[in-house]
Amino acid sequence: QVQLVESGGRLVQTGDSLRVSCQASGRAFSHYAVGWFRQARGEERELVGHITWSGGSFYVADSVKGRFTISRDNAKNTVYLDMNDLKPADTAVYFCATTIVGSGSYSATQYDYWGQGTQVTVSS
Repeated sequence: QVQLVESGGRLVQTGDSLRVSCQASGRAFSHYAVGWFRQARGEERELVGHITWSGGSFYVADSVKGRFTISRDNAKNTVYLDMNDLKPADTAVYFCATTIVGSGSYSATQYDYWGQGTQVTVSS
């Protein structure tokens, strides 16, 4: 069992930077890859990116490539999503989730444990 808690979401302005965190508790967090997803109001949940269990590599979606990065500190049981040059289209609830697929997965169905989400709002 893994429990995930996201934090750091808030209201920012266009062009700002923001870091959101995913704090894990429970067993063997370092054995899981972690994905970040987001869901805007009235929209489907979409993959933002994922990071391998070791943190050695990560993937981000084309919509955020060059602006968002993902990192993790397994000693702190924490995964980070660093967001730069934020745009109003980035406004969403951001969720982290874990998967036993060590390289990460593009499919939400592969993720077993989810946090409750943190709201990021980007004003124009």
